[in-house]
Amino acid sequence: MKTHFDELLEFPTVLNFKVMGLACDELPDLIIAELQKHTPGDYSPKIKTSSKGTYHAVSIAVTVTSKEHIETIYKTLMAIEQVRYVL
Repeated sequence: MKTHFDELLEFPTVLNFKVMGLACDELPDLIIAELQKHTPGDYSPKIKTSSKGTYHAVSIAVTVTSKEHIETIYKTLMAIEQVRYVL
């Protein structure tokens, strides 16, 4: 992954990740479980449901420590089967 996060950000910093996936009750728990593996902490996700109820958008603030840390989180979250996009 060729990113320039290290040129744009000072670490550590808090980033808000928005994860969009299929609407299911366990989606926030799956996201938090993956985040706990790389960045243990207390998370308070905000969940919005799409107009048709098909998708959930989960916003979650995460403290990241490096460019590699951000890239790892993106890859880990995209590996969740129900997830469609990570912003």
